[in-house]
Amino acid sequence: MKIIRAKDYQDMSRKAANIISAQVIMKPHCILGLATGGTPVGTYQQLVEWYNKGDLDFSEVTTVNLDEYRGIAKEHPQSYWSFMFQNLFNHVNINPSNVYLPDGTNPDSAAEGARYDAIIQHLGGVDLQLLGIGNNGHIGFNEPGVAFELGTHCVDLLESTIEANKRFFEKKEDVPKQAYTMGIKTIMQARKVLLVASGAAKAEAIKAACFGPVTPQVPGSILQMHPDCTLVGDAEALSLI
Repeated sequence: MKIIRAKDYQDMSRKAANIISAQVIMKPHCILGLATGGTPVGTYQQLVEWYNKGDLDFSEVTTVNLDEYRGIAKEHPQSYWSFMFQNLFNHVNINPSNVYLPDGTNPDSAAEGARYDAIIQHLGGVDLQLLGIGNNGHIGFNEPGVAFELGTHCVDLLESTIEANKRFFEKKEDVPKQAYTMGIKTIMQARKVLLVASGAAKAEAIKAACFGPVTPQVPGSILQMHPDCTLVGDAEALSLI
């Protein structure tokens, strides 16, 4: 795993955006795996800024997102579909037909997992997968204890994850209790992985994921086994390594 130290969140966002933009420039028709949550927002803002300057072209890019809440439609303001359009897609020239996320309204979890993995396989796999990491070491919505060999599947969100996400909803009771997520197997099949982390609250998770034992109890630890994984973290997130 390659580790890039950034001074602060802004520097982390710029360094991460540099890696993604290089991928787009080197392979204009690349498949990007994208993430949601607070950490990647600055990275997306930087990509939009470079697009507006004429430095990036997303017209041939295809994206597949890590996850989506189960039980809410894509039109819901807190769906990850909405998040991606608000933070990136509405501001660049990506073709909406080249944007893929799990369907949170599909009641058949097995069918939805198979459908989404088939899409990724049909596209030829992910060239670069962007990841954040949870305070408990989760990547995507793969919570501690989830088997490494799973593809896209439905997960029950832990109380700690629901607590972390309640800031995006009017009240905690509104946070969905389940989500569809790429599994560890799907994530590990990406040709490159870019992990971003910011803030002191992520320091323990980063230490465990990067230097602890590889175990399903710390889902991010599997990234130690990936042949091309880069971690970009700010000083606080990397303070324990």
